[in-house]
Amino acid sequence: MRRWIIPLALILLIALIQRPLWFSRGGWFRVDELQQQLDAQQEKNRALEARNAALAAEVQDLKSGKEAVEERARFDLGLTRKDEYFVHLPNSNTAPEAPKAAAPQKTTAEASASAPKTPPATAEQPAAAH
Repeated sequence: MRRWIIPLALILLIALIQRPLWFSRGGWFRVDELQQQLDAQQEKNRALEARNAALAAEVQDLKSGKEAVEERARFDLGLTRKDEYFVHLPNSNTAPEAPKAAAPQKTTAEASASAPKTPPATAEQPAAAH
């Protein structure tokens, strides 16, 4: 019995020492969770930096050139010059749908033949009171 006490005490001591390493606020599990959050945030930042660069290029183009302002006026606002006509052509991908064919209707003979048979209704007479 005594020979198991020392190894068991050492294993318990090692487990107690390891607990903060794994489960505390700065443990391995928390570090892994924070690393995943960091990777996700860095991905969002890269996307936003690309968007900001595109917007900065557009602002620079609008400030420096007349063509960009004219293009925005044409496409966003639908403006034209005095000697121009605006013609709108719909996309070829948006073809109108064909009307749906109506279901064939049954004739009165077919409808009465397929209708469930019900007995004729009889008028119930109240029982005579004595």
